[in-house]
Amino acid sequence: MSDAPHDELSRRDFGKLLGAAALGGALPDLVRADAAPSRPAPPSTASDELCALTAVEMAARIRRRELSAVEVMEAHLARIERVNPRINAIVTLVPERALADATRADTLQARGGPLGPLHGLPVAHKDLVATAGIRTTYGSPMYRDNIPTADALIVTRLRAAGAITVGKTNTPEFGAGSNTFNAVFGATRNPYNPAKTVGGSSGGSAAALTAGMVPIADGSDTGGSLRNPAAWNNIVGFRPTPGRVPDNDGSWSPLSTGGPMARTVADVALFLSAMVGAYAPDPLAIDQDGAAFRAPLARAMKGTRIAWFTNLGGLPFEPEITRVVNANKQAFADLGCVVTEAEPDFTGVDDAFPILRHLSYHSSYAKLARENPTMFKDTVKWEIAEAERNSGADVARASARQARMSIDVSAFFDRFDYFVLPVTQVEPFDLTTEYPTSVAGVAMPTYIDWMRSCWYVTFMGCPCISVPAGFSANGLPVGLQIVGRRRNDWGVLQMAHAFEQATRHGLRRPAL
Repeated sequence: MSDAPHDELSRRDFGKLLGAAALGGALPDLVRADAAPSRPAPPSTASDELCALTAVEMAARIRRRELSAVEVMEAHLARIERVNPRINAIVTLVPERALADATRADTLQARGGPLGPLHGLPVAHKDLVATAGIRTTYGSPMYRDNIPTADALIVTRLRAAGAITVGKTNTPEFGAGSNTFNAVFGATRNPYNPAKTVGGSSGGSAAALTAGMVPIADGSDTGGSLRNPAAWNNIVGFRPTPGRVPDNDGSWSPLSTGGPMARTVADVALFLSAMVGAYAPDPLAIDQDGAAFRAPLARAMKGTRIAWFTNLGGLPFEPEITRVVNANKQAFADLGCVVTEAEPDFTGVDDAFPILRHLSYHSSYAKLARENPTMFKDTVKWEIAEAERNSGADVARASARQARMSIDVSAFFDRFDYFVLPVTQVEPFDLTTEYPTSVAGVAMPTYIDWMRSCWYVTFMGCPCISVPAGFSANGLPVGLQIVGRRRNDWGVLQMAHAFEQATRHGLRRPAL
């Protein structure tokens, strides 16, 4: 990919953008960027203990009438009021509506009405997802006051399953980049160290989960937008097989998909069960009953064949990332897995993936950007310009590499059951850095180059999950990716659950 001159302008203006957002009140009461990374935890309250429950346990207690939906919502709203000003994860809150919906949920249950699998659970939606009657900005000043009249498909399905919308989570402008900031709401801070980024573009969702403000939150993923923030917030983010979670954009592209985020693999599986199923307008939609994802996850892993990453064809990694991830190799061996160093051939993916990615930005935003050039950040304009620079032959070459990757990956998974590798190439970086311009001394020409350990996996077209892998020497979370065969989403969840139960890395929470 070429070095874009305007990327320098973007980096120069980044600090000004954050400062302007803070002065405008978008970042109320946040700690300073140079604040200490940790502080004594405040005394625990009953509402905090409730908010720390897993989604599975919370839903079970509501069904047994040990908790009401109103009690659960009130506890989470109290937690949001206390914690969110320091993190800025939830950017639009609808407390009155949420409590009214919780009251209706309790009335339905009292009358013996049908209860969905997510009955009574608070949920926050990424601010790229349309929500009827609730502000949806896409992180863009152009949509600062936008209130959709219809829900996105994923929102419709979650509400039908009984989840109750509490608000919207922060995201970069139009989801571009893996540092969650925008000119509307400012930046979201990492709960483990407020001077660091949460990643992105589902960074607000990840931080809200880590901080106990919601038990479940949806995200989306093209180049790592579910997995990167999950890794940097010590939670679980699942990118399902394209089509497993359908949407209503009618696209044939397998690069982007919605997916679930939560604090445990079991919670992710429960959440996923409400998202899946046939949907005629989506040409990739997979027809499967969601109940299949509510079965017990535990199974024996003896003899399971694990392909362990080497260097992904020569990608640079910070030493702490490889140290933490490689320290988990023994955990797979202890589960009875056969671990072998091997990886797919990623030659040419660093050329093909960006070409196809640029097309999606061009089709979505090129006209708007021409009409409103000052309202778009430079990285989005760069995506559009690159799409216009590429020729039809370039797109054909990228599509051919995508087809060959599908064939190669199928053969790879004839030899192995899972592929394991780091989620990110770097630790969470400073909030005031828009994106890393180098990794382990190797220059990163564009704003997505440092995320190749994620978007190489996107190009495989397979289900993959980010699970907590431990912490760096700096006390920052590190994530591990587990990739499985196409459409074997259940198998990936089972492997992730086994690893999670064996290591318990995800139990470590920040003091808030």
